[in-house]
Amino acid sequence: MAEAREVFLKYSTRRDVVFVLGAGTSHPDGVPLQREILPEILDGSVEEIQNSEIGKEVITFINENFRYNKDVNFPTMESVFGFIDYFLLHNESLNSVYTNAKLRIIKEYLIKLIHFVVDYRTNKKSKYYHLFWEAISKHNPNVSIISLNYDTLLEQAFDFLFEKFGYIDYSIHFMNYEKSEKLKNFNFWIDAQKPLKIKGDALPHAIKLLKLHGSLNWKYCNCCNQTLLTPWDRKIDLNKGKFLGYTYPDNVEYEYSCPLDGTDFQTLIIPPSYYKELTHNVISQLLTEAGKEIRAAKKIVFIGYSLSDADVDILALLKKNISNQQIIVINRKNPERLKLKYLSVTPNVTFYEKTFEGFVSDENFVEELLKG
Repeated sequence: MAEAREVFLKYSTRRDVVFVLGAGTSHPDGVPLQREILPEILDGSVEEIQNSEIGKEVITFINENFRYNKDVNFPTMESVFGFIDYFLLHNESLNSVYTNAKLRIIKEYLIKLIHFVVDYRTNKKSKYYHLFWEAISKHNPNVSIISLNYDTLLEQAFDFLFEKFGYIDYSIHFMNYEKSEKLKNFNFWIDAQKPLKIKGDALPHAIKLLKLHGSLNWKYCNCCNQTLLTPWDRKIDLNKGKFLGYTYPDNVEYEYSCPLDGTDFQTLIIPPSYYKELTHNVISQLLTEAGKEIRAAKKIVFIGYSLSDADVDILALLKKNISNQQIIVINRKNPERLKLKYLSVTPNVTFYEKTFEGFVSDENFVEELLKG
């Protein structure tokens, strides 16, 4: 039997395609769009939210500060976070009940509710992301992916390609990579940027997946300032605010805390707000990496992404790094307002009216798009 050899997985200096994935790529699998999350929190349809301590606190805060009609319209995420962030940025209290410290708690609670709602809808496999990975493995692995989605459907769909085809490279450091005794139960994720032991002659590929607004399976410790990756554990307790894990194979529930110092983990998702906290060390690193990928790209393909007005970070990223690359926008609809947003970034844009599921099902179109 051949011995394993140690190799580095190398990236080409140029990327044939960089995909930028928005909410429209996960929506076919039931992940709510941004505008659908707050209604789901407020409309009473999910009992676990309504009956939880976190749910009650957030719903009471919104009901006391925003007027809305469930049959007509709900407040937007941007307006709620923007209102809270105003007081936090100015270090002010709203009133004697909603002190500055209380508003920080409300914001974290609302982020945890977003986490809960997205996870609540994604506990399944995605056939569309499966087709997406299938096309990449068949036609051209020299791609990178920038995702603005919190859900983990894309990673879950990669499992049939793991090892024999390649590895996902999140391009950030996880405490999973450390070999200390305290972390021995979390060394299951492979660092694709380090030498790997490979059997046989085939050389697998590393594909960068840059989740610029965070991920449900990233847990951040603000004591040791490190992130733990829990690929299969995304659940959150809405009464205690704790992340939950499950033993294998007996499926016994337990609460996560940092294995290095025992600190409660924080969410690592950036909420939709005009005042995004982009100074977080993980997010700033990802933005830098994304800039490199965009500059290295021959072709940039946006799928299901509306270039939201609140995503000024993404607009800045694109304006700074796009030069003469070919830009393709694939969207269910391309109204004039959306076209003008993209044309404000660069005039070199081609628009296609296709859903994500329609795109991945059109093998000829996908093959042509993935050509180097």
